[in-house]
Amino acid sequence: MEKRLANWGNYPVISCDETTFTQVDQVEDMISSHSSIIARGNGRCYGDASLATNSVSTLKFDKVLQFDTSTGVFECQSGITLDQILEIAVPKGWFLPVTPGTKFITVGGAVASDVHGKNHHAEGSFSNHIIDMDVITGKKETLTCSKEVLPDLFWATCGGMGLTGIITRVKFGLKKIETAYIKQKQIKARNLDELIRLFEEYNQYTYSMAWIDCLQKGDSFGRGILIVGEHATREELNAQQAASPLSLPDKRPLSVPFNFPSFALNTFTVKAFNWLYYAKNTKREINNVIPYEPFFYPLDAILHWNRGYGKAGFVQYQFVLPLDKKEGLVEILKRISDAGLGSFLAVLKVFGHQDDLISFPRQGYTLALDFPVRKGLFAFLDELDEVVLQYGGRLYLSKDARMKKDVFWQSYPNAQRFAEIVKAYNGDKIFHSVQSERLGIN
Repeated sequence: MEKRLANWGNYPVISCDETTFTQVDQVEDMISSHSSIIARGNGRCYGDASLATNSVSTLKFDKVLQFDTSTGVFECQSGITLDQILEIAVPKGWFLPVTPGTKFITVGGAVASDVHGKNHHAEGSFSNHIIDMDVITGKKETLTCSKEVLPDLFWATCGGMGLTGIITRVKFGLKKIETAYIKQKQIKARNLDELIRLFEEYNQYTYSMAWIDCLQKGDSFGRGILIVGEHATREELNAQQAASPLSLPDKRPLSVPFNFPSFALNTFTVKAFNWLYYAKNTKREINNVIPYEPFFYPLDAILHWNRGYGKAGFVQYQFVLPLDKKEGLVEILKRISDAGLGSFLAVLKVFGHQDDLISFPRQGYTLALDFPVRKGLFAFLDELDEVVLQYGGRLYLSKDARMKKDVFWQSYPNAQRFAEIVKAYNGDKIFHSVQSERLGIN
């Protein structure tokens, strides 16, 4: 069915013929009948990685194949979403080993983006927890791969944006939990230097992230709130929570019913929001026990929140810089502040060591910011790209909608090897996206 299609950033929007499948043999037929296709899950990547003239939706291929509640091994089809897994696993005392900031992505999307979460410094990215998976390649072969079996296919698929084939089955390990709650600590930092020191001081926590007010200058430059947490034990719950420790109260999410007008987002409104967000913590340190959803998925409580950026859409700009290149982080934040292009969402995290083929994470600081699409934005982001390159960093392909080809090839040291593996399994360029064409990958 032909439709106008966009991912979560609502930019770009393209005309697309979208098909779906419920059986593996249907995928093989699609490969035979199309010159190029790309798999698409729930459309929660921000840019154009899962957009193409012909898109294959995996959402109807969403069955649980096996769940061993004694070991936490979970096996499923690729179209199942993380929220569906949580509904099954949490009541049994298990949780996702790694989760991004939304639970509304598919498992296939989690692999293709090799998603990371607040625990990367402690437990790595999603690929670290995969046992094995099935991929249908351009030769219409269903191949099972893992870190030991066809490792080239495995590592090119993890973070490979769907270019090696269509992921159909994934087996991975879950994490044992006692409750559905998080013991959380929030600490206000007066500036970026203090925020970095807090990350180092609280690095023993499994989960950590920080919100940054990216429009501040002077002594308050880079002020923010560090948020750390652990899965709560039964003993740490209050009486009401302890009555049903592995279930959460029902709630009705809010919704943004329409696209906001473009003038609603400006320096004044961002400054006002940032002031209120920072001021809401009336104490320097707050400790509490909260359900896992507001800790991991605060924005999921507002359906269609992406409409708040207006009809033109937005891009999320996420980069990582090495740990010893904090001055690059300072320079980028100063440029954003000087340009008055602050973001409601400015999230800083620390990555642990990772040196995979094409995955985004590497040891360092990663910052994610949202910018509404408007005149002059892309030229400004091109300038930020140069700073990222200068300090040895790179951009996240799953969030990218506008990076230039040379930036990708300069910042991903294994890009050529990745392209060679893609060619080996996708020689006729069957799996092809708007992004892969823009970046010259295939």
